[in-house]
Amino acid sequence: MDRLFVDTNIFLRYLTNDDPAKANRVEAVMRKTIDGEFRLMTNLMVVAELVWTLESYYGLSKQDIRDKLSILLNTPNLDVPEKQRILRSLAVYGEQNIDFIDAYNASFAKDRGIRVVLTYDKKHFDRIDWLQRREP
Repeated sequence: MDRLFVDTNIFLRYLTNDDPAKANRVEAVMRKTIDGEFRLMTNLMVVAELVWTLESYYGLSKQDIRDKLSILLNTPNLDVPEKQRILRSLAVYGEQNIDFIDAYNASFAKDRGIRVVLTYDKKHFDRIDWLQRREP
């Protein structure tokens, strides 16, 4: 089984179908991945770039991005380090209407048992019920 790293632009073609010929080729790779012919891997930085691009360039809503990426990340034979943390972060991002990076940082803190965040960002961190925000 081939192991392949997948970059952001491949997933963008697949999720947006903005270039149908490329999207079709990526769809074929995804089918082969599901069937076990390929084992794909990506990482947090690719997911963060996907979120940013889908939101800022393509104008998708946070809820739509959350839904699309949650489905994508649960593709069989797609390995993503920190997958559960990223999925939780996507849920917080979509439900609390905060930046993905802030949602990820809140999830990171939760996983480490940290309940206090030092930040001046009232807009986002005050929406996270498992964190107390403090300013220095």
